Amino acid sequence: MSRGRTPRRDEYDLFDSSASSPPPPPPPAAKRARAPEPQPEPEDDGGYPGESPASAVAVSTLTETARDVVEGAFIPLWVRGEVTDFKAHRNGHWYFCLRDSRSQIRCVVWSRDQRGIPAPPDDGMQVAAFGRLTVYPARGEMQFTVARLRARGDGLRRKALEITRKRLEADGLLAPERKRRLPRFPRVIAVVTSPDGAALHDIVAVLRRREAAVRLVVVPAAVQGDTAPLELCAAIDRVNRWGGADLAIIGRGGGSVEDLWAFNDERVARAVASCAVPTISAVGHEVDISICDLVADLRAPTPSAAAEAAVRSSVELRSELRKYSLRMTGAARSLVRMRGNELRHLGRDIADAASTHVAAHRTQLESVAGRLHALSPLATLSRGYAVARDASGTALTSVESFHDGDSFDLIVRDGVVPARVAGVPRKEAS
Repeated sequence: MSRGRTPRRDEYDLFDSSASSPPPPPPPAAKRARAPEPQPEPEDDGGYPGESPASAVAVSTLTETARDVVEGAFIPLWVRGEVTDFKAHRNGHWYFCLRDSRSQIRCVVWSRDQRGIPAPPDDGMQVAAFGRLTVYPARGEMQFTVARLRARGDGLRRKALEITRKRLEADGLLAPERKRRLPRFPRVIAVVTSPDGAALHDIVAVLRRREAAVRLVVVPAAVQGDTAPLELCAAIDRVNRWGGADLAIIGRGGGSVEDLWAFNDERVARAVASCAVPTISAVGHEVDISICDLVADLRAPTPSAAAEAAVRSSVELRSELRKYSLRMTGAARSLVRMRGNELRHLGRDIADAASTHVAAHRTQLESVAGRLHALSPLATLSRGYAVARDASGTALTSVESFHDGDSFDLIVRDGVVPARVAGVPRKEAS
């Protein structure tokens, strides 16, 4: 992973957590002091306790003394063996036996010590247990009090991951359809990580190289250790209550499985899933897959890749703008060309429709004109008839309208003939 130079303080803002930091986790409950039972006064016979029936010691004294001797003789140590008869008691404690081919010993894991163990072991699992050999005074049985547990081949961690994954899947937090799209142009990015870690250096280096016009706000949190899950949850909650971010990056640089384990915590995964803004999980290197990667809206293989996915470089934006400009110009030209073709086609269609319409009306007009011509006086005149009119233009249609010596006009097919009545008109016998 690239380290680069240390980011300047003016390249990001440090989220003020003085008012919203979670209280430190309470210390583990102190071991209750056992009040010694009253011992019978031995008879002063000059011997040691238990030398005779008169100086016999109580059973509780014997078992407590055995416990003190055993605990004093053995320092805390690692013991390996196979897990058998595992039982999770309703009081929260775990009980099982650890055995090899020749011997076995009873073991107990108190509920207060289970936080550092990823998952309860399965019967038949080969483990290494770290703890202290002691004697349980109430029963006088020797047992091994376990504080840490490691399975061969990291089996406990795989089991813990599978249990957490199934719980989150049952609640729908791993469903692809709930993934949100990242904002295309975020203005403010919240980074939940350690302000002294390599992840922040890488993110700032990428943003500087890409000349991104974005504000970076660091919300500090421990990214490894026992307090990391609570601090990560509190940091994400501060991002939600702040409400000023467009995008959140949660993660850290590379490390061992133990270093990255806080991002497999179910509480952290649920906090990431409930984040008010889209999230990018960037935990470790490309080969490291965490539970947070599964619930985040986007999984980035490294913090640098998360920064590249979050913002666009100025060079990319200019290139994309040029590409869009060319596409818009081409689209406009194509649209004009297409509309021109449509107009030409429409003009031809209109002309054809008009011609058809005119032809149809011409036929109708010719038919009407023929009928009108048949009824026209001119048509009658063309068949040899004539019309007589007086000087005022009144048609003379009866013999009685003519008198001897009257002048009138005789209208024939091709002109007017002046005429005069000679003689007395007579009527034809009907």
